[in-house]
Formats: sequence, structure tokens, C-alpha cells
Amino acid sequence: MRRLLYCVPMISLLLLTGCAGGGGEQKAEELALAVRGEYLAARSCQGTAVLTADYGQRVYRYELNFSEDPEGTTLTLTAPDTVAGITARLPEEGDGVLEYEGTVLETGALDDSGLTPVAAIPAMLRELRQGYLDQAALEDGASGQSLCLRLRDPEREPGEGIETSLWLDSAAGTLLRGEIGLDGFTAIQCEFTTFSKK
Repeated sequence: MRRLLYCVPMISLLLLTGCAGGGGEQKAEELALAVRGEYLAARSCQGTAVLTADYGQRVYRYELNFSEDPEGTTLTLTAPDTVAGITARLPEEGDGVLEYEGTVLETGALDDSGLTPVAAIPAMLRELRQGYLDQAALEDGASGQSLCLRLRDPEREPGEGIETSLWLDSAAGTLLRGEIGLDGFTAIQCEFTTFSKK
């Protein structure tokens, strides 16, 4: 069943690539297909990130180390100092709660689907691998060219529901930045300060 889910978005990408009219757009879609293949084949990912969760009236900012393998994701907070050292081990499918010696760090769900800041990085990686690709583009920036991907629910209009935007280094394919939007509001921002995959 899982292999079938992975194939559907890849078929969509192949169709998009065949229909692209402009050279830049086609190149971005071909690169997106190649990057997705690399992430599907990767055994693990790890890195460091700065994650900001915006609840509208309150904003939380964390720095963390993370690693992901077939068994799930491990996150360890490194800042702010009041929560440094708290570690979460998230199975591939499951709830996102941080607990340390009986103390639970719970900021609450960002939406009705139960998305939490703890589950944001695994959600971004899951979308990169198997989400519906709505848009792929190449962007030039101060640090070079990046591949920008927008992934969303194909049964909803753009700007509705959960949308994930990811920026990757176009040469190395490593994640640089990610955002998760809820009905057009950017609820999660993540800057990957280091990132690697194997």
C-alpha cells in the first residue's frame, strides 16, 4: 500500500514534466522529480534547525537537532535554555509530544488535524516524499540557486487547508527552509542550519 502512495505523486510529476511549456519551469519540475527520488531512497536524514510556531497571539521559537530513520524521528531541543535537552522520539506515525522526566512541553495543536510544532519536520519530510506537488520553481538568492516546492491537498483550492513550501539547495538537494501554512496563514517556519541525508 505504501509503495502505491509513493508512485501516485511521482506519476503526477512525470505528467507535469511532459506538459511544461517553458524551459525554466520544466527544469524545475525535472529537478523536483530527481530530488523526490533521492529522498525516497534515503535511509536517514539529520541536521539542526530553528523552528518558529505562530499561533496568532503567541509565538514560540526553538532550536533543535533532529534525525530521521525508518523507525521514526528524534528531536532534541537545544534552545531556549529553559527547555534545552528535552528529547522526543516520534514513531513514523504518532502524536507529537515532548516529555522530559515527567514534564511535558505542550504548546497545543496548530489546527484541527492535530499538527504540532514537534511534528513539523517529519511532516515536511513526508510531504517532500509523497505530497501532491502543486508548483516547482527555481529561485536565485544570495547563497545561490534554490528549488522551491509548494505541496498541498489537490482536492482544495490554493490557500486552503495545509500547504507546505520547501526550499532546497538546487545542486545538493538539501533542505534550506520550510513553511507550513494553514488556510493561507504561515503557522510554522523552519530554517535548516545544517542538513544531510544518506
